[in-house]
Amino acid sequence: MLSHYTYFADISCLESLKWGKAPFTICGSMCGIISVIDRSGEPMNGSAIKNALSLMNERGNGEGAGYAVYGAYPDYADYYALHLFYDNLVEPKAIVEQELEKWGTIEVSEMIPTSEQPRLRREHIPWRYFYKPYPKSMGTAATEEDILIHIMNKINTEIPGALLFSTGKNIGIFKASGWPEDVAEFYRIQDYEGYQWLAHNRYPTNTSGWWGGAHPFNLLDWTVVHNGEITSYGTNRRYLESFGYKCTMYTDTEVVAYLTDLLARRHALPLELALKALAPPFWDEIDNMPENERQLNTTIRMAYGSALMNGPFAIVVANSEGIAGITDRIKLRPLVAAEAGERLYISSEEAAIRVMEQDLEHIWMPRAGEPVIGRVR
Repeated sequence: MLSHYTYFADISCLESLKWGKAPFTICGSMCGIISVIDRSGEPMNGSAIKNALSLMNERGNGEGAGYAVYGAYPDYADYYALHLFYDNLVEPKAIVEQELEKWGTIEVSEMIPTSEQPRLRREHIPWRYFYKPYPKSMGTAATEEDILIHIMNKINTEIPGALLFSTGKNIGIFKASGWPEDVAEFYRIQDYEGYQWLAHNRYPTNTSGWWGGAHPFNLLDWTVVHNGEITSYGTNRRYLESFGYKCTMYTDTEVVAYLTDLLARRHALPLELALKALAPPFWDEIDNMPENERQLNTTIRMAYGSALMNGPFAIVVANSEGIAGITDRIKLRPLVAAEAGERLYISSEEAAIRVMEQDLEHIWMPRAGEPVIGRVR
């Protein structure tokens, strides 16, 4: 039985028990995040963000790092890029592929290219599929996204030795237990190009990390990196489960990805309103707003009270249209934004941004709970 810490740890978090890990691990204030979008859609390779994340090594302890890139697979842009970890390539792989073939077509099945690193211990086998669901294979009302969520829930709850952690189109998620530079070299991050990148350096403070607990976290088009603690994890998790989501990795960062998908995709809220639901103003602030603003914010808080995230956090969320950074409502975790030409940067530290771009035109620290949003033009 999980302890009560389940509900207030950043649990980059509570490791999935099926992987035989310790019951929980807390990520404190240290984790480092950095992201960049080129709003013109111009691709960037992974070299610069690797160097920027490595600058924040004091924000990690070598137990987890990861990278996400949008635009990673232009030759398979119409396919879902499914990234998995396998314990072995016999039993779990055969069962996973049987499940995939029930609902769609596997176009490509391959090991993700890697290069062994002396300081990085391989715990799992990174694998990817380029995949297309059959139209209406779950019924006339089901969407492709419904099929992918069903497959993810099935794999992550019922197939030991397999973990599906990335399900988006033209998105690559690359993560492991290790230092940022070692994880980057392991996955050959410099060989990938994309118009937006997210990266995370993890500092679990209670137990050792594991590959599935490393950031980024992804669901369909949404990807999240996070520094801090979601103390409302238990409430948020139960709320998500009422809509059919299954939080199989027991991480507060996982619930951020699912909440964003629920609000922005399934409930079709504009991103600004979805973020407001996650980190709304305090009631005393709402009471002092002009009438129209007061009504809107009251409605959001009343309708989505169980989606509200408490605790100290700084988060960057992304989809194929752009990125957004936001902090908790009193900004207990650092976040800085900067611009240079078409590029918007959001990070834990200005120094990391300057590794990627020394000639910044505008740099600022967003106010608490105030999102910074950059969209592809």
